[in-house]
This record gives sequence, structure tokens and C-alpha cells, in this order.
Amino acid sequence: MGATTVVWLRRDLRVADHPALAEAAARGGVVCLFVLDPQILGRRHHRCTPRLRFLRAGLEALDGELRERGVRLVVRGGDPAEAVPRVVAEAGADRVHATREISPLGRARDRRVRDALATAGVELVRFEGDLLAPPERLPGPDGGGYRVFTPFYRAWLRTPIPAHLPAPDRLRGPELDTEGVAGLPDGDPPLPAGSPAAHNRLDAFIRTEDVDYYGEERDLVAEDTTSHLSAYLRFGMCTPGQIGRAIGAERMTPGRDAFWRQLAWREFFHHLLWWRPEAARVAQQARYRGIRWDDDPAHLAAWTAGLTGYPLVDAAMRQLAGTGWIHNRARMVAASFLVKDLLVDWRRGETVFMQGLVDGDPASNNGGWQWVASTGTDAAPYFRVMNPIRQARRFDPEGVYVKRHVPELRRVPVEHIHEPWRMDPELQRRVGCRIGVDYPAPIVDHLERQRLAVARYREATAGPAVE
Repeated sequence: MGATTVVWLRRDLRVADHPALAEAAARGGVVCLFVLDPQILGRRHHRCTPRLRFLRAGLEALDGELRERGVRLVVRGGDPAEAVPRVVAEAGADRVHATREISPLGRARDRRVRDALATAGVELVRFEGDLLAPPERLPGPDGGGYRVFTPFYRAWLRTPIPAHLPAPDRLRGPELDTEGVAGLPDGDPPLPAGSPAAHNRLDAFIRTEDVDYYGEERDLVAEDTTSHLSAYLRFGMCTPGQIGRAIGAERMTPGRDAFWRQLAWREFFHHLLWWRPEAARVAQQARYRGIRWDDDPAHLAAWTAGLTGYPLVDAAMRQLAGTGWIHNRARMVAASFLVKDLLVDWRRGETVFMQGLVDGDPASNNGGWQWVASTGTDAAPYFRVMNPIRQARRFDPEGVYVKRHVPELRRVPVEHIHEPWRMDPELQRRVGCRIGVDYPAPIVDHLERQRLAVARYREATAGPAVE
């Protein structure tokens, strides 16, 4: 059998295009391990039942793919710094392979496991695979990574798409006990999980030509024309390289180019977190660390429940509660409303999204929130405040999305759907939507709060930066 390698899986739940698994298989015996770490699963950002159900289904799908090749997935619970060395000893392995982590938490965990393995003379070898371009490959003009998206994108576009790395035909290795996935919530996942499901979704995105009209249709919140690949990317059930090869990233149509650009934004946010790990906790721009937030608990609660009185914002938050996903345009509108209309610290909204989104990813979520909040690098200017009514009229003109997720408004005429408080009392009675009774009145005046938000940001920049 030769040498035995433990392949420690984390965000790379696939068998193809998996350098760590392929090299392990070439060396000899393989043990594929996933560790359910209670310290991670217990963190507030990871208390997301829909995402954990998706993870559970993904692990079950991966186990099936591994069994077809001759081994099974070994699942253990506990601190990885203890669980991984224990499995290494049980397997008689001499090496551990893993796909490199980007997040500060993942990097710290890997250092602890590396040090624990070193005491037994076992090496932890890390491989690329989650990103098209590793951060060190795009160091930027000063060697500390790009701070502006456009030059990053130009450099990223020059990154070659890797050739397909087939899944090993056959795997062999010692058979170890597994605790299984009972430590994760049971129940149906919000969408099919696993690499085959990811490829089916990608194939459908291309076959229906949604990818070719992506630039024109991606912001229409009522349409189901986006890729829905984000959850699969989050757990490595598919890779940017696989997507690039499938859409022909070497020669783009305008729609495919617009979609590929969104993959670049994902990588940009991951690079930012790699180069600036402090961004996981604080504003990337120090001058905005002293913003005076209202942080009204009642406002945060109303926003989370989808009861702000602004239909597009409420539809977004109810879509999150009901499906574990939000259309990207609706995400931006809802996030902007929390930060710049309600003046609630962006980190509170970031937590709500992480606790609800199936595709909740620390780097992408943090990057998106900091972009909307104007606190990140190359973010929207602080004086750019999304008007939830104008956004709704532009991207949900008939109110289809709103009526789908806010049933109280289903009988409201189109001309009032985005400002239902403008209906006269008789019309409210006839359509069964009494403002303040069946559906809330707006909890704030948008224009007033926009002016206040701009003043608060100016106030923060006028004072000393908070370190």
C-alpha cells in the first residue's frame, strides 16, 4: 500500500480538482477525514441550521463518492489539534494533506494542528484549491495585496485557469471508525448538496442561457436567473476553475464576463481577509472605526424580522428566514438600510446574515457588508445611500418579489406596492392591508436618515482615527 496520508477535509468537499487528495492517492493509502469542531460550530457566526444541514448532506454525498472509489469518509468530533493526530496514529500515516485556509480562524486552527503533528514527526502539507489565484500570487503594488478592485481584477484575469484534475479512479487505505454526521442537524437541506448537485446547477445555468444574459438580468430580484452556486463554492463542492472551464472564461460573451467578474469579487474579498485579517472584527478603513451608531435594539429586531415598513427590505429578510438565501441585489438594499437608514453597526447585520445564509462565508460576507457600509477598501462612498423605494421600483417594478415574500401585500395595487402607506384608508381596507395593523408603517423616514448617516460619517472622518 505504501505510505498512508490523512486528507483532512474542510471547505473542499469534492473528489475531482482536489490536489491534496490526488497527491495522497498517488503516494499510497488514503484516509479522508472531516472533523466536527465544537469550537467552530458553537461560534455565533456558525449557528445556522440551514447551512449545517447543507453541510451534513454534503458530507453524506462525499461519503458516497468516496465509497464508490473504495474508502469511506471518517468523521470525528473534537478539537482538530487532538482529533487529527489521533487519526494519524490510528492509520499509521506519515503525512497530512489539507487545502489551505484563508480566514483568520482557519489559519490559527491550522497552526495548532501543524504544531501538534510536528511533535509526532508528521508534516502538514497544504495545497491550493479554493481560489483561482492564491493571495501571494497577486501581491499588489506594495506587496500587501490590492486595495482597489479594478487593478486586482486586471491582474486576476491573467491568472491561468488550471487544467482539470480528475478524481482518483480507486482509493485504498485502512478502515477506521467513524462517528458519522449525527453531530449536525438533521432534516432536509435547503438545496441539493454535493459535487454532483453543484455540477447539475452549473450545467443548468449554462444550458438555460442565464449565464449569457447575466449582465442584463442579475439584478432583477423576482427572476431566478442567477447561478445559485455560492453555497457550493463556500464548501468547495465546486471550484472557480471548474466554473471558468465550463463557461469558457478564455473567451467571454458579455454576460459570461459579467458573471466571471462576480467570481473575481469573491476572490478579492478572500484576498483582503488574507492580507488584513483584522477586517474580520473591525472596519478596514481606520477612519470609520469611530462612527457613532444608534444600535437601537428595536430597529435591529424589526429589520431582522422583515417588519421595517419598507417592502423590498422586508421581502429580503423574509426570504432569508424562509429559504436561507437572499438575492444579491436585495442583500445590498437590506444591508444598506440597516447601516445607513437605521444606523446599526454593520457587524450586527453581518452576524444576522451569517446565522441565516446557506452560503454564509466569512470572507464574502464580511467583504460585502464592509462594501455597503463604506468601511472597506474600494467600498461604496459613504454618501452613497441606497434608496429602498427607488431600488424596488427599478429591480422589482411589478412587485413580484415583494408579494412573493410579504403576503400581507399580495393584494396591494402595483402603483402602491413599494409605498403601501400612501394608500388611502378605504383602499387599505379593501385590499386587507391596514398600515400599522396588518403591515407596519415605515419605522424611519429614509431621506431624514440618509442626511443623518452622511453627517455621522463626516463626523467620524473629522475626528482622530480609532485604532
